Amino acid sequence: MKVAAKGGWLPLLQPILAVAAGLAAGLAVAGLAGESPWHVLKILARSAFGSPYDLGMSLFYATPLIFTGLAVALPLKAGLFNIGAEGQLTLGALAAAAVGALFPAVPWPWAPLLAGLAAFAAGAFWGFIPGWLRVRRGSHEVINTIMLNFIAAGLASWVTLYLLKNPASQNPETRDLGAGYAIAKLHVFGDAPVSSALFLALLAAAAVWVFLWKTVAGFEVRAVGENDVAARKAGIRDGRARILVMVLAGGLAGLVGIGEVLGNAGRFRLGFSPDFGFIGIAVALLARGRPEGVVAAGLLFGALHKGSADLDLETENVTRDLSLILQALVILSVSADGLWDWLKKRRTAP
Repeated sequence: MKVAAKGGWLPLLQPILAVAAGLAAGLAVAGLAGESPWHVLKILARSAFGSPYDLGMSLFYATPLIFTGLAVALPLKAGLFNIGAEGQLTLGALAAAAVGALFPAVPWPWAPLLAGLAAFAAGAFWGFIPGWLRVRRGSHEVINTIMLNFIAAGLASWVTLYLLKNPASQNPETRDLGAGYAIAKLHVFGDAPVSSALFLALLAAAAVWVFLWKTVAGFEVRAVGENDVAARKAGIRDGRARILVMVLAGGLAGLVGIGEVLGNAGRFRLGFSPDFGFIGIAVALLARGRPEGVVAAGLLFGALHKGSADLDLETENVTRDLSLILQALVILSVSADGLWDWLKKRRTAP
């Protein structure tokens, strides 16, 4: 078989084995803390998948992680590290809410389309800034995106509290959107707020895959990421490619607002994101920058996020913060290329 000729089944099993090894290491940490690893695993599984509602919540948390994972994975292909997904998703959600609050009479289906375009455009603009600064001024995108996260948070606070404040609420949130802006909920999951934004996230992942591997622009992006000097000598405009991926990345992060604003809250709420933008970095790294891997990693991290919620109530010695340890150990296990190379050599050694 061709698979056997190229090293057997280990390359195909490597991601699965790596995730299993990371989870096992994390459960061992729980054991050292005085909890039964098997008991912790059962709590995680039951909380994440134990009922249609639990599964729906896992999918609800996975949806923004797929968007933000793509927002980090796409620039990685061009040799860029986008740390700004948190700010980009904040402005995307704020833009969607602003459109819905300022133009409440727009009917469905134009209303969610308009709000979705606003969310993408706001995130794309926030991604364009560090991309342009990197290409035109040589400013490192990591520093720029970190600073833009703080600017986005301050701008969102000012708009929410002074321009679009909900007069009927004491919470820091905007006015309600018009009724036409609501998108369909997936009622098969009970009262879980998972919506059709999940399908949009999957479609976005497919679109990114097509862009990277089936278009000329995607080839140029990958060429720049592999060797920008060779790409320039081949006539590829590396600056344009880098700006393009940062714009697209920002737009993808901005689409988080569709699920949160249009599919869940019906308004913008300060602090709605439990660091989805930063967890998206872990999702992209676990996926090795592959869009299909981002979907799988987003689903895994969404399940861990939901599953760990019950640890505070059902264990004595560990808390929901165990999910962060599990995520870190999974990423460490997947990224341990030296270990997997050693195992391959041991397997093929005479």
